[in-house]
Amino acid sequence: MRIFAALCAGLLLSGTAMAQDAPDSVVPGQEQFEMKVLTQGLSGPWELTYGPDDFLWVTERTAGRIVRVDPADGSVHEAITIDEVQAPGGQDGLLGLALHPELGQGTGNDFVYTVYTYEDRPRGPDTVVTDEYSPYRYLYTKIIRLSYDAETGELSDPKELIAGLPASNDHNSGRLKIGPDGKLYETIGDGGKNQLGNWCIPIEAQRLPTADELADNDFIAYQGKSLRMNLDGSIPSDNPVIDGLRSHIFTYGHRNMQGIDFGPDGTLYASEQGPKTDDEINILVAGGNYGWPHVAGFKDDKAYQYARWADATTPCDQLTFSDITIDPSVPVEDETSWPDEMQAPLATMFTVPSDYSFTDPDCGGIDFICWPTVAASSIEVYSADGEGIPGWSDSLLVTTLKRGSLYRVPLNAEGTAAAGPIERFFQSENRFRDTAVGPDNKTIYVATDPGGLAEALDGGVTTSMENPGAILVYTYTGQGDDSAAMDAPAETSDIRDAAETTSASGMAPTITEAQVARGKTDYDANCVACHGPNLVSANYGPPLAGPYFARKWPGQSVAALYTHTHDRMPPSRPGALGDQSYADLVAYILRVNGQVEGDVELPTDMAQLEKMTIQPR
Repeated sequence: MRIFAALCAGLLLSGTAMAQDAPDSVVPGQEQFEMKVLTQGLSGPWELTYGPDDFLWVTERTAGRIVRVDPADGSVHEAITIDEVQAPGGQDGLLGLALHPELGQGTGNDFVYTVYTYEDRPRGPDTVVTDEYSPYRYLYTKIIRLSYDAETGELSDPKELIAGLPASNDHNSGRLKIGPDGKLYETIGDGGKNQLGNWCIPIEAQRLPTADELADNDFIAYQGKSLRMNLDGSIPSDNPVIDGLRSHIFTYGHRNMQGIDFGPDGTLYASEQGPKTDDEINILVAGGNYGWPHVAGFKDDKAYQYARWADATTPCDQLTFSDITIDPSVPVEDETSWPDEMQAPLATMFTVPSDYSFTDPDCGGIDFICWPTVAASSIEVYSADGEGIPGWSDSLLVTTLKRGSLYRVPLNAEGTAAAGPIERFFQSENRFRDTAVGPDNKTIYVATDPGGLAEALDGGVTTSMENPGAILVYTYTGQGDDSAAMDAPAETSDIRDAAETTSASGMAPTITEAQVARGKTDYDANCVACHGPNLVSANYGPPLAGPYFARKWPGQSVAALYTHTHDRMPPSRPGALGDQSYADLVAYILRVNGQVEGDVELPTDMAQLEKMTIQPR
């Protein structure tokens, strides 16, 4: 076991923090926790819920499984595998889950609700996915209801509630909750439009459905929204009327809202991932507009402008996307130039001035890890009514992907504003996905991603997760301070270790123009959403070009790069593309990094690839 104290994430400030602060406003808490690994090796645990049966209910994003984990011994019990689930990338698959509030009470409502992405060819293709071979061309989202048998511990009898909801290779959101009003709430992201591989596709988070679309069950306008529906999937009669139409839409103007939870008084809180700045903590109100993409965080003109790549005077597909440098032909607008009213966030994580440098050398070309955003991935209301962890009642617990930490946002008595500085706990070399608080209110369960990129403990970046695909248990043991003992994991950053893994010499690889062209086609279909269109603007995978590649790969064998690509890509189905496709992908990566084309293709034979060495450029 490891004894954890709250970890310092910045300078300790006196007084109360404003709702809009920089990353160095975060302070260490005074609480200590004992940590243990409950179970590990899950296939992308995404939703984590403590059930009335005293089991942890978990969705496995890439396996399409719902499992129940015994918190006493960590044993994993499969409830169902949903064969229809499709998870071609890093943000799709089996996502949120919600338990009926009367589950196990003998009322006939032993129901479990879940949301996932699936292939729906009869519905027709997504019009923005033009590649007929793309796994996203016919990908949609649906919500189903399952029946639970307590005697067998199994789920069965799936009933489709709503299908044909938007899905994408990025920003699917997918959190699911049943509110105290007996309605089902779901979040849908903006699809990652206007960035990375989707940079020429406009964001539609502000677009609202037409009456004709609604009549045809065409839900394309539900991107960047939260939904509210009856438990049978129908539209509630008291849903907000927005722009003259009542639909499933509860709120709009969202980017990637991966967390929602209800407070004891019915207040609906949400966590939302921002761009380079301003992850948001929001209170969702019926019919509210939350500003995206015109505003990130507060309407303050700080470090964010809306760049409309699709409206560039130079054809968008002739441009090179960059988060840092916007091409002069791309129109940009300040936040304050947008005239519409919006709901301001309760807090941001975090806001920086416009002259902030978004290129930190510590991150070695993986700049987004060092940005002030933390990649908020879930939110949970902590309200112990006098029991549990002292001083924590009326707080929001927010997990983060980039920081591998839990953040506590203290609230005022009304639950309407932040009441003090945000505190950081459990810093690790993990990607924290979701939490569940145990019935003693002193035990916090945390689900971790099986892989990805995160902040290393000593700064910079790591691609090696400390506890991949795990459920971790943090148990409160008392008050302490930031000088308490802590058993830190070993340094594992790929950037730091790259020089130690290079080989000495070998023949240069051979690639051809035709092979590179095939590799680019495969890359655009399977890799661009994670690694960026130029292989450098990466938000979910390490850069495959530029300074990071130049430090990590020259001197290593081509076989090492081939194996790395084969065993990791695409993230939900590594090795699925075929040997020739992986050779073509490696050829394309090498070409982007300066390898000259010739007359002989890069082979698929590992013995030949072992003899070839990636050359420095």
